[in-house]
Amino acid sequence: VVQNKNKTVAILKGNKELEDFQIADFVKSVKENYYIGTFTLDSVSKNPNATLTALKKYDLAVIAKPTEAFTEEEKQVLDQFIIGGGKTIWLVDNVAIEMDSLMQTGENLAYPRDLNLNDFFFKYGVRIQPYLIKDIMATPISLATGSQGSATQYTKFPWFYSPMIYPKVPTDKNTGNPIISNLDGVRMEFSNPIELLNNGVKKTVLLQSSPYSKPIGTPIPVSLNMVDERPEQKEFDGGGNIPVAVLLEGNFKSMYQNRILPFKDVTFKERGLNNSMIVISDGDVIKNQLDKNGMPLEMGFDKWTNSMYANKEF
Repeated sequence: VVQNKNKTVAILKGNKELEDFQIADFVKSVKENYYIGTFTLDSVSKNPNATLTALKKYDLAVIAKPTEAFTEEEKQVLDQFIIGGGKTIWLVDNVAIEMDSLMQTGENLAYPRDLNLNDFFFKYGVRIQPYLIKDIMATPISLATGSQGSATQYTKFPWFYSPMIYPKVPTDKNTGNPIISNLDGVRMEFSNPIELLNNGVKKTVLLQSSPYSKPIGTPIPVSLNMVDERPEQKEFDGGGNIPVAVLLEGNFKSMYQNRILPFKDVTFKERGLNNSMIVISDGDVIKNQLDKNGMPLEMGFDKWTNSMYANKEF
């Protein structure tokens, strides 16, 4: 009641991100405390300077599961938005595979997705690897297992590519980062490992896979028959605890430092003031399902198993 809305959030469009109906509950939730609107990068090709000036009016940009590669001009706009103090939340799938289509076909090929962002994230201190995380601590999926009379029977099976993700437990007396304080399990889908690089930027792992998880290289066929697997814990020895959500804080350096700029910008800066961003290696963590009438359900609710996860709280 007493809080004023004084921060603005941009939902980025232009690189085939999630559709509005897929993030409807996220937008509805954010609207309670912030001004929020869509911002398209389509105009970058014609007038990149004007696009950058317009984007700088926002406090935070959310990039929700892009599936089309970014141009160098688009990356310069985002780079200078960040260097200028703009916050970002990146929800990126570096492997192309969709649960919806897998449910229809039974088997699909998972392959690396080239978003042209590797050098971008490298400069800020992380690398999203083109692997899938296989985790024994899995959330279930519901599959038809035969029919009894006219009613199809559905059974829940653990799905090892949809891990139940928990906050990283702090190793010191600290209570941990407030972003993940008292957070329950978050459901992810085809998430990728995040590698932390040494570059002077502070990195806080917010979410990570279980101790019994491992990366699986791609391309690789993914089949629903995987539910019949019964992996043993010894398969995962020496692995696990793979970062999937990381908070980056510090004085970021431009990825175009000492490089030829894709477009001329008289306001270009090589170094920024103290800033932060969050990188999450799964775009589906923000996605809501739809009910039978096509209306958005609450984020974190899985209608197929009637289960609720902490995605919305996160």
